[in-house]
Amino acid sequence: MRILVTGGAGFIGSHYVRSLLDDRYAGCEGAQVTVLDKLTYAGTTANLPMDHRRLTFVRGDVCDRDLLMDLLPGHDAVVHFAAESHVDRSITDPDVFVRTNVLGTQNLADCCLHRGVERILHVSTDEVYGSIAEGTWSEDTPLSPSSPYSASKAGSDLIMQAYFLTHGLPVCITRCSNNYGPHQFPEKIIPLFVTNLLSGRDVPLYGDGQVVREWLHVDDHCRGIDLVLAKGRPGEVYHLGQGTEVSNLALTERLLELCGAGPERVRRVADRKGHDRRYSLNGDKARRELGYEARVPFEDGLAETVRWYRENPDWWRALRPELD
Repeated sequence: MRILVTGGAGFIGSHYVRSLLDDRYAGCEGAQVTVLDKLTYAGTTANLPMDHRRLTFVRGDVCDRDLLMDLLPGHDAVVHFAAESHVDRSITDPDVFVRTNVLGTQNLADCCLHRGVERILHVSTDEVYGSIAEGTWSEDTPLSPSSPYSASKAGSDLIMQAYFLTHGLPVCITRCSNNYGPHQFPEKIIPLFVTNLLSGRDVPLYGDGQVVREWLHVDDHCRGIDLVLAKGRPGEVYHLGQGTEVSNLALTERLLELCGAGPERVRRVADRKGHDRRYSLNGDKARRELGYEARVPFEDGLAETVRWYRENPDWWRALRPELD
């Protein structure tokens, strides 16, 4: 089996690749893995076992049609992680998000169609739904994105669904809650706060801190992706979440505790523009159809994540030279 992973040098993609190469997914043992990654600021080959005999790394852009048309033949499946993903950056520099997330996804879908790829999984996000005051989203909830990032991801989802409906492209879509774990680029709240605290810096907490997010360990997310790739029905969307909802304030307090820091290290900053208040996924469909359940308790996973950053300063200091 040969699997092409776009964005495989990033946080989630590299975890999926490492798990594939470790033969952790039934039915994918011995798979040959090709990683296609542009190596933007958030991707690094330090996340990958570059000398692994079953790994082929290609530096390139999902918007490059000629490259994809040359690369895709012989691959049985494509898992599409490649995306610009940071909301703050999308507010100040939205065009790159539209280019990569929308045009790149359309290019990939069209190339997969022309090359006859048998299985495609498109990785998306709960942010495409906007904000929800109470209750949970189901997979057929209308999309209502709030930021250029989430709008570009919603556009990419719709492109993939259109290719399924128009051409029968065998694609499944996953939408996950906020991920955390080792190797996450230190611009997202958990690795940003942890690396700041470990370096003696303060942490910037948006607004009143009452924004609520649902958290999922990256290992649970990637295991869900494997299940959807193997058993999901083409054309369908599947939610991957855990149901653990935590306010940013409560998360900050727990990170302070884990890093041995006090409340004086918190610096309140103006809230992000258009900041969604709460996300919450209903995961019944993946549970019912695929038997999916998250396994990593949030408290355990968070402590393990902080420990990883504490034990691997060379990895994150190379990405945050301003902390030296």
